[in-house]
Amino acid sequence: MLPFLLLLLAGVILMALRFVQLRRALLRARAGEHQFRLLAEHGRDVAFLLDASTLELLYLSPAAQRMTGHDMPALRVHAAQLAADVPARLQRWRAGDASRLTLLREVALPHADGQVLALEISSTIVPGHGSRGVTLVGTVRDVTAIQAQEAEREKEQKRFASMLSHEFRTPLATIDGAIQRLVSTSKDADEATRKRYVKIQTAVDRLLGMIDEYLSPERMAAIGRERAADGIAPLALLQQAAATVPASHTVQLELDEDLPLKLRCDVPGMALCLKILLDNAVKFSPPGSVIGLSASLVPEGGVALCVRDAGPGLREEELARLFEKGSRGSHATHPGAGLGLYMARAVVEVHGGTLQGHNLPEGGALFRIWLPVPV
Repeated sequence: MLPFLLLLLAGVILMALRFVQLRRALLRARAGEHQFRLLAEHGRDVAFLLDASTLELLYLSPAAQRMTGHDMPALRVHAAQLAADVPARLQRWRAGDASRLTLLREVALPHADGQVLALEISSTIVPGHGSRGVTLVGTVRDVTAIQAQEAEREKEQKRFASMLSHEFRTPLATIDGAIQRLVSTSKDADEATRKRYVKIQTAVDRLLGMIDEYLSPERMAAIGRERAADGIAPLALLQQAAATVPASHTVQLELDEDLPLKLRCDVPGMALCLKILLDNAVKFSPPGSVIGLSASLVPEGGVALCVRDAGPGLREEELARLFEKGSRGSHATHPGAGLGLYMARAVVEVHGGTLQGHNLPEGGALFRIWLPVPV
């Protein structure tokens, strides 16, 4: 009889301990939910709690009425419609699909005044404690204004790209027409002259091709809109750029160790900018000299890509108009239209960056591309 009583007593004690543990877990959950609601009452974004098993809306913060203009009964109807896919999500999560734990989705919801709102919904599955079921905890953010700003920025970038493309095409079309007339009337010209005409024609065709590839309105708008999805390792970008420098010059690469793994940018566009800067460095540096090419993090944030030449430097009066269309340095000895730096700065600015040039105390000039680094 005594052993049975001892076993019964031990069972009661274990049950009591388990009950205490469950009660503490429940109290912690309720305290956490209370803190969640307290914070949500004062937030601009909407906060919600949903029973993931029954789809019952347990809590919806007052911000929902302010954001949408709907009363609570109407909001519950919208919530039920938006929660229709929760059972399938919960089933996949229970089957081991960790990607269903936290989700971010965008939906369109009509405001009470008829305006269509763009909403960003972030939600996370929270396992239950004891008898409490699985809960879906989340927030709703109004991104209507942000999307409108992005659409307006894209329109502005297309307008800018159209203007830029036109400004490049106009002088090139003039050159193209002139060189075609020269070619057609150069039957009596010597071979060296005809070769120069062909060389000019080839250069014009190449520039027109670059405009089509890099400065079309769609391409420039895509750089501003989609550059975060693309990227390249800083070392790879600099190595590709250095490979375009002729053997007559040496390139010295320098990279900080703490650079990001990838630069988020339009890779062909940024490669074009570096090529323009390196081509200029080669033109103004004597054969056999060293051209510096570096990438580093800067104190004010972002990444700096720098090209350093070994040339005579820039005159003070040239610095102010360095990136203007048609501007050429006083030391220029090679033919050109003065469009390279103008084009490079345009592409950099579409990335949200800057392009600057200045003289170095030890001689030569340095051109610096600054690009923001998203956090």
